[in-house]
Amino acid sequence: MNNSKLKRIFLSPPHMSGEEIKFVQEAFESNYIAPVGPQIDAFEREFCKITGMPYAVAVSSGTAAIHLALNILEIGRNDIVLASALTFIGSVSPVVFLGATPVFIDSDPLSWNMDTGLLADELKSLNKQGTLPKAVIPTDLYGQCVDMDRILKVCEPYGVPVVIDSAESLGATYKGKGAGTGAKASVYSFNGNKIITTSGGGMLASDDKKLIEQARFLSQQAKDNTPHYEHSQIGYNYRMSNVLAAIGRGQLTILKKRIEKKRWILNRYKKMLGDISGIDFKPEMNYGRSNCWLTVILITPDKFGADSEKIRITLEKENIESRPVWKPMHVQPVFKGCKIRGGKVSEDLFQRGLCLPSGTQMTEKDIERIVKIIKNCADKS
Repeated sequence: MNNSKLKRIFLSPPHMSGEEIKFVQEAFESNYIAPVGPQIDAFEREFCKITGMPYAVAVSSGTAAIHLALNILEIGRNDIVLASALTFIGSVSPVVFLGATPVFIDSDPLSWNMDTGLLADELKSLNKQGTLPKAVIPTDLYGQCVDMDRILKVCEPYGVPVVIDSAESLGATYKGKGAGTGAKASVYSFNGNKIITTSGGGMLASDDKKLIEQARFLSQQAKDNTPHYEHSQIGYNYRMSNVLAAIGRGQLTILKKRIEKKRWILNRYKKMLGDISGIDFKPEMNYGRSNCWLTVILITPDKFGADSEKIRITLEKENIESRPVWKPMHVQPVFKGCKIRGGKVSEDLFQRGLCLPSGTQMTEKDIERIVKIIKNCADKS
C-alpha cells in the first residue's frame, strides 16, 4: 500500500463545535470585522465565567499576553526573570523582547513542571547576591497545573510576582480551581493545536482589574482618550479580532467535552500500552485534574527495544504525526550561555519523551493503528 494514501493522523488538530459559524455570522452582520466589537466583549465575559478568572483581555497570542504582563510589571534591561526550562519558547521570548535575562529552572521528575525546590534554591541564591528576579514564569506543562500554592509560598517572602503560562492547560484544575488561579497574571493560548482554538490568539487574565485595564490599553497601541490619535507611551497591536473572538465563543461551548475526550484518549493509550516494559506515561498529580491536552509517553530504550526517535520516524512513515517533548530552553542555541538551575531532568524528558496523536476527533480504530505501530517498533530479538 502507498502509505501516502493512508489517513493522516495529526498530533492535535482543530476541532470545531459547529456553533462557531453562528457567532461569526453575527460578527459579519454587525460589520465589526476590525479588532473591536461585541464578540470580543462576550468572549472575554464567557471566558471569565468558565475559568473563574474575574478579569481578562483577549489578545493576538499567548506570547503577546506574556509580553504585556511583563511590560506592566516594568521588567526591562538587565532584569532577571526565572522561567521553566521545559516549555515552549513563547513562554520565554518576551523576556528577551524587554531586554531582560532568563534564568531557567529544571523540571521535577514527578510532575515535569518547575521544580519548586530548585526555584527556592535559586531565589535564595539571588537574594544573597542582591539580584532578585522581577518575575517567575512557570509553565503548566501539557495540560497539568503547576503546584501553585507551593510556588507562591516560595516567591512571596521575596515579593516576586508569578506570571503563569497556562497556555496548554485551559480547563484543567488545581485544588478545584481553574488553571492559572492565584498568579499575578495568567496566560492562555488559542493556537490551532490547543484544546480549543480561535485559529490564533490568547488571553491575559488576572484578579487585578487595573492590570487588565492597562493591558487592554497597551494592546490597542496605547491610544490616549482623545478624539484624535494621541500617544503618551508606546503600545502594541495585540488585540484579538472580533471575528476570531466569535470562533472562540463557539469553542468555549464544548470545552468540557473536549477535555473528556482528551482524557478518554489518554486512558485508551494506557490500556493498550500501559503494561509494556519501557513505556511510561506522564504522571497526573493528585492536587488537580489535567486537561490531558497531549498524551505523552517516556520510552526507556533498553527495556522497550527502541528509542522515541525510532518510534516517531516509524509513525511518520505511516502518515501519523507525533512530536518529541519540548526541547529544554537551556539547550536551545538562542539561549546559549543562559543560567540553568538543575537541567538533567528536562534533558532526560526531551531525550525519552514523545507526544502521541491526541486530536479529539480520533477514534478507537485510530488509536489501535498507532499502538500497533509502536509495539512493532520494539526489538524482538
